[in-house]
This record gives sequence, structure tokens and C-alpha cells, in this order.
Amino acid sequence: MKIKVGVIFGGETVEHEVSIISAIQAMNKMDQEKYEIIPIYITKNREWYTGEMLKDIEVYQDFSLIKKYCANVVLYYRNGSYVLQKKNGLFKSVVKEIDIAFPIVHGTNVEDGVLQGYLQSIGIPFVGGNVYASVVGQDKAFMKDVWSNADIPMTKYVWFYDIDYKNEPEDVIKKIEKLKYPVIVKPACTGSSVGISVCENEEKLREGIEDAIQYDSKVVVEEVVENLKEVNIAVMGNYENQKVSEIEEVLSANKFLTFTDKYIGGGKGKLSKVKGAASAKQAGSKGMASANRKLPADLDDSTRKEIEDIAVRAFKALGSAGNSRIDFLIDEKTNKVYINEINSIPGSLAFYLWEAKGIEFADLLDNMIQIGIKDYKKRVSKTHSFDSNILQGFARNSGVKGMKGKLK
Repeated sequence: MKIKVGVIFGGETVEHEVSIISAIQAMNKMDQEKYEIIPIYITKNREWYTGEMLKDIEVYQDFSLIKKYCANVVLYYRNGSYVLQKKNGLFKSVVKEIDIAFPIVHGTNVEDGVLQGYLQSIGIPFVGGNVYASVVGQDKAFMKDVWSNADIPMTKYVWFYDIDYKNEPEDVIKKIEKLKYPVIVKPACTGSSVGISVCENEEKLREGIEDAIQYDSKVVVEEVVENLKEVNIAVMGNYENQKVSEIEEVLSANKFLTFTDKYIGGGKGKLSKVKGAASAKQAGSKGMASANRKLPADLDDSTRKEIEDIAVRAFKALGSAGNSRIDFLIDEKTNKVYINEINSIPGSLAFYLWEAKGIEFADLLDNMIQIGIKDYKKRVSKTHSFDSNILQGFARNSGVKGMKGKLK
């Protein structure tokens, strides 16, 4: 019997379209002899849809097709099963049952623990990190604070809330200027290089902050690495076991990897604007796989080993699980290595980094699902509640009995 895998993607996030690309890439590569693949698309206004046509990227050019031919559903636990049930119609029938959820989502409201919290609260097995790892993996301020405590090498940084800047801008600027220009300004919880600026002076810094706070209430500012080489590596596993992928050097003419570098790059497609719909790239797009890169990266053995070791330590420090891509910055003049950030659910699931290590995309997906199943079994083996009803004693001894009539 096939395992029913509900692939969840989209969502209310600036990385909505990127998620569509990543999910469709994965669904097309998943072993159909072993898995029944059930697409679950979350629109930008948080409606959930399922239907076979959602595996075709062309569908997302006309949202009316999705509304007309796909089922608008909710996912919940019923009679020992996890079901997708129609929201509309006279009978609100069950459309599909799911054995395990596979979130292939990017950015706020989905990758950041919000979706994982819902899945964990209804008890369904799912692929990837738990709520805690997802939250910290998305929030660059939390992430850096955890890594700092674990003595993982990073550039100097500060972070603050938007309200701090609005109320006391000079204090925030003074705090930042303890760093060395140029600095890079980032919204703490977005991804795909959205809202990021490199600032060489105070004027540019203020502009960068104003841009960043449009996307997030928390902002991270860090020193720019000079003589930059940017490399990425993926780590797969959980807190018990980890394996590392090949390392890539991502090539960009910019001082940091932009959205265009990552997702448009060498791809043939371009983002389309469809009113009221989830825009998506044309079929020629390859998502993160289209970025210009050198694979494997040109590194000496010592630096390669250092990056692999730091990546595993960083993955474990955050309690990560599944398959994460970890980005590094290298100062080529000093050969000093700094960790940049983790992507808990990377664009294109970083399949190209694993293929370079001899692991095919289908096998990567299979490994991720098996890790999700093992993590679920560990989670349910722990004690989360006690077979006692303290409310009975509380009602007898606290005078709550009799309150029912007063509350009417």
C-alpha cells in the first residue's frame, strides 16, 4: 500500500511563488510507486485547495481554474485518520486521507513554525523541523543569538524592533555604528533576500532600515564580509544523525545573493502577475537550481572540513530536522569562515547539492519522508499528558461548582 503524502505549499508569504516552484519540482520527482502524492495548495488569502491539476505549474497562471476544478478543503483529524474535507457543498465530503504531511513552504506564516504548529497540534506526522527549530530557523535574530551561545563563528551583528527605530532612531543608529561600515540590513524573518540592503554610510543605513521594516517588525544589521566568497552546504538528518551534501559557491555580481540571483538567474521564465492569483514562473523556470554556481566549490581540504563541521554543529544547535541548507561567508583574503543563515526548507530543497554527492532527487525526498516518520515515532513515544483529572478536585474544593448558573 502506498504512503499518502500531502505536499503543502504556497501560503501568505512573499515567497509564495518560490514555494510553488519548489513543490512542483519535488512532486514530479517523488517515487510514485511508493507514494501517493496529494498536492495541498494554500492561497495568499489562506484558503486550502487540493486536486491533481495542482501538480501542473501552468494552472497557477489562472486562479479561476483552481477555484472551479479543485476542492477547497480543511485538514483535520477524524476517526483515527487525517483527512482533507470539503469546506463547501451540502455534504462536505472527505476528498482525501493523508498519512504524512510534507511542507515545501518558504518564508513567514508557513516555514516559520506557524504551519508546523498546526500540524503538530492535530498530531499528523510531517517532514522537517518541529515548531521550535522552524521558529528559530526563520528568525535571524533568534538564530544568531542561539549560534552565538554555541560559539559558532559569525560576523558582528545587532538587532532591534521597528518600534525602537520609530521611537528612538538616533539610539538605534548609534548602536549600529558600533559595527564597521559597510553593513547589511535584513528583515529578521523573511527569506529569498527580500528587503535586504548593503549600506556604506548612515544615509544608506536609514534607507535600508526603512525598507526592511516594511517586511518585518524585527531587523538584523551585520557587518559585511570583505573579499567575499559565498558558499552553501546542505545538512540532512535530525539531532541524532546528520550527513552533509556537496558545497557550492554561488556566483553573483552583487554584494549579496539577490532574489533575481536565486530564482530568476539562468532560468528561462519570469514571474507573471495574475490578479487575485498565485503568480508562478513559467514552466522553463528551475527555481533555486537556476542560480549561477560553481559546484563543487573551489575550496582547500581544511576549509571544506571546517565548513562541514560548523554546518553540523549549527544544525544540531537549532534542533533542525529534515534537509536544511546552510549558507556561509568566506573572507578570501584571511580565509576566515563565517556562518550566515540556515534555510530550514530551502528553495528547490537544495536537491542539486545532493545530486553532486551522488544522491538523486527521488532518494533525497524518500530520505526526508523517512526522517519525518522516525521523528514522529520519537515524538509520540514521549509523555505529553497524564491520565488524571485535576478539574474534579478543583471543582469540589474551589467553589466553582454552581458557577454554571451564574454564567448563563
